[in-house]
Amino acid sequence: MSTRAPAGLARRTSAAAWAVFVVFAVNGLGVASWAARIPAVRDGLGYSEAQMGLLLLTGAVGSVLALPLSGMISSRLGAARSVVAFAAVCAVGYVTACLGVLESSPLLVRAGLFVGGIGIGVWDAAMNLEGAVVEQRLGRAIMPRFHAAYSFGTVAGAGLGALAAGAGVPLGVHVGVIVVLDVVAVAVAVRWFLPTVAGAAAHADAAAGAAGADPGTAVQPEHAPHSFRDTLSTWREPRTLLVGLVVLAAALTEGAANDWVGLAVVDGFGAVESLGALGLALFLAAMAGARLAGTVLIDRLGRVAVLRLSGAAALAGVLVFTLVPVLPLALVGVLLWGAGAALGFPLGMSAASDDPRRAGLRVATVSTIGYSAFFVGPALIGLLAEHTGYRHALLVLAVPVALGLLVAGAARPLRAGDDRAAGTPSH
Repeated sequence: MSTRAPAGLARRTSAAAWAVFVVFAVNGLGVASWAARIPAVRDGLGYSEAQMGLLLLTGAVGSVLALPLSGMISSRLGAARSVVAFAAVCAVGYVTACLGVLESSPLLVRAGLFVGGIGIGVWDAAMNLEGAVVEQRLGRAIMPRFHAAYSFGTVAGAGLGALAAGAGVPLGVHVGVIVVLDVVAVAVAVRWFLPTVAGAAAHADAAAGAAGADPGTAVQPEHAPHSFRDTLSTWREPRTLLVGLVVLAAALTEGAANDWVGLAVVDGFGAVESLGALGLALFLAAMAGARLAGTVLIDRLGRVAVLRLSGAAALAGVLVFTLVPVLPLALVGVLLWGAGAALGFPLGMSAASDDPRRAGLRVATVSTIGYSAFFVGPALIGLLAEHTGYRHALLVLAVPVALGLLVAGAARPLRAGDDRAAGTPSH
């Protein structure tokens, strides 16, 4: 009887890992399904490129405003309820935006994107928090594979979007069906999330009793829901802010490639549009592959060493892509760039979650810092590109990559009793 409880807990954790994998994939599917139909949004509103840029910024505003509060929300609702609730908020936002396009109402589209951004932001933080809990329970690195699931979801969403557009499926029908299916899939998947702290305590007590141990020793005691004051205090933790810089560097490096690699290939090398699409596909494939394979490296070398190797690869890739005059070699640079950019975000989430007592608050803070890249990156590179061209403008990414390398040591796992996150001496 003493062996059944651990086996049951192992099965429960494995099921939770698959559930988190599904939630990440579904999140990527929804985001990419909307993104793939942006040309239909532009045509429906008759917007110029500059107007579209400002329109799409609305979603980022919603996410960045909601993210700082996501830790407090998750501590009160739990990760499972937070994911379901804000997946539904996201669905309402995207459907509202589609109705705005149908009615040629920019205000309604902006309102929908703002609400959708709120939903995506809290959903993203809550699923990362659950992923970190599963990773800690497993005792090995798995967070990069969850982010690989997101990558697979974006590829699937983009592909379905292309098919829907080619078949003439109306924007509202396509996106509406996808987001409703997203909510249903999430609602089913979270049934296999790990129990909340209180539920986990009861479950672990039963397991401990079955194994002959004293009940109540298997998990930490329940913690009170976080307050707004707790949220503010997290922004004064030096380690958390430095981990946020690691994530910011990774997000800038990844986001810039998603936005500009295709154009940089076409304009920088005089290539046809299909080769620009190939460049982006190579980047995404390298990211997904590195996220799948990276868990082995993390377990063998450690979090900080992998972050430094990743930063070096990203830096080399950016330099090769922006400076070499030959397209085939530049595409090799794209592969290095994608592999190097793959692990910064998931490893930052793991680092923010080292202390379960404040994991939600720190994930929220680190995510907020990372998401700020979506404000800075596109505008900065677009401004530089007017003077240097898209390819050479991307050389500016060497700065955040180098910064990420310098502060990578902040992501070193916390030890028991280690208060480095709060900036106080270790015990």
